[in-house]
Amino acid sequence: MKVIRNYLYNASYQVLTLITPLITVPYIARVLGPTGVGVYSYTNSIIMYFVLVGTIGITVYGNQQIAFHRDNMHERSKIFWEIELLQIINVLFTFILFGIFLLLDHRYRLFMIFQSFQLLAGAFDVSWFFMGIEDFRKTVFRNTLVKLATLAAIFIFIKGPDDLGLYILLLALSQFFGNLTLWPYLKKNIQIVSLRELRIWHHYVPALMLFIPQAANLVYQQVNKTMLGNLDSVDSVAYFDYADKLIKTVLAVVTATGVVMLPHMANLYTKGKLQEIKKYLYKSFEFVSLIAIPLGFGLGGIATTLAPLYFGHDFTISGLLLIIEAPVIILIGWSNVIGQQYMMPTEQVPKYTRSVVLGAIVNIVLNVPLITYLGVVGAPIATVAAELAVTVYQLYSVRRQLEVRLLFTDLHKYLISGTIMLAVVYILNINMAATVINLGLQVIVGAIVYGGGLLLLRPRLVLEGKSMILSKFHKR
Repeated sequence: MKVIRNYLYNASYQVLTLITPLITVPYIARVLGPTGVGVYSYTNSIIMYFVLVGTIGITVYGNQQIAFHRDNMHERSKIFWEIELLQIINVLFTFILFGIFLLLDHRYRLFMIFQSFQLLAGAFDVSWFFMGIEDFRKTVFRNTLVKLATLAAIFIFIKGPDDLGLYILLLALSQFFGNLTLWPYLKKNIQIVSLRELRIWHHYVPALMLFIPQAANLVYQQVNKTMLGNLDSVDSVAYFDYADKLIKTVLAVVTATGVVMLPHMANLYTKGKLQEIKKYLYKSFEFVSLIAIPLGFGLGGIATTLAPLYFGHDFTISGLLLIIEAPVIILIGWSNVIGQQYMMPTEQVPKYTRSVVLGAIVNIVLNVPLITYLGVVGAPIATVAAELAVTVYQLYSVRRQLEVRLLFTDLHKYLISGTIMLAVVYILNINMAATVINLGLQVIVGAIVYGGGLLLLRPRLVLEGKSMILSKFHKR
């Protein structure tokens, strides 16, 4: 039950992190326009490289190390201070690199300075500690308050294209103050440790090893926007970024299991419970298939109406980009289970690293010709190809450790239900007027069709869930 509860906490946390800008998207798209949105997205893609270098692989490494030692108060306190001090030192060094970059690149300099508060925020991010002790409620609570305050500030202060700088500053500062709000909760979870006991640099190389896959991961998340800004236009960055934001919001629900299961799996691994890890893994993979397929198919089915209705008619092309990129919801869901929930906690970082590096290479190599000849449409095509490469490589890497066929036992049942749902939703979408009410109706009909298909086809996970619900009902 703890894992399920933490999944729900983390799913809401991940959705909240992404849903706040999505609530403001219709307003910002119309107030700032494609050019303003494109400048924000482009400068944000640049600062994220510096944030990554500043925090190296600490988010994942810290989560993992705290999970390994969470039952020993002194040891976990010592590890916390070592990792956090390393993070602060590294961020300060990265600020020097950022200053050199600003001297060399004069474009959007003021906006880049505003974005740099995100880098400063990275120095004080201790969310990895709470993930390691499997306490997700606190991060959800503080994020709710910070995000709601940011949401209100955007609607109050952002009124036109001239407020672009203020918009960037508001978002960056919300990240900074949001990270600070977690610090008071540390008091009950860690102790003060003598500086003489700390071995800060002892963590540098292991964290750096996790930095490599994170760096590759960020490259094929951000490189599309960076390359679109250089090879095409900032307007194209805006079209792709908004489509990508919708995809990432849906993905937050799908991949929330990864953040929850990583410390849980790591703890099981330290106790040598490999069979229990595999049992959890098979169920987690099937659960991801169960929710990722309808989300991906459903988003693709309503995309051409959703994009102009939601973003405004200037962003109509984002509907096509959504359709092209929708398969990554399924692919990233699967690779998240294999990579984050199995490879990482079972100390198979080199294999995981190779898979992500492969994805980054595929994305960069394909981006140049695809963006050059197809423009903005080329970016989501490259993204799908990259995610397919990652997923296939990971499945190939674990083929002798896991029974891969068990991962896909009931996949055909989810695909059949999802395909029927897609057909119904798409037919409704092209024949109904483009209104919010009709769009909501299509989503409801799609959910009913998919759910009905699963009840008829009876996949194992659905039967287990039904049995659990009936069992609880009878106990009452």
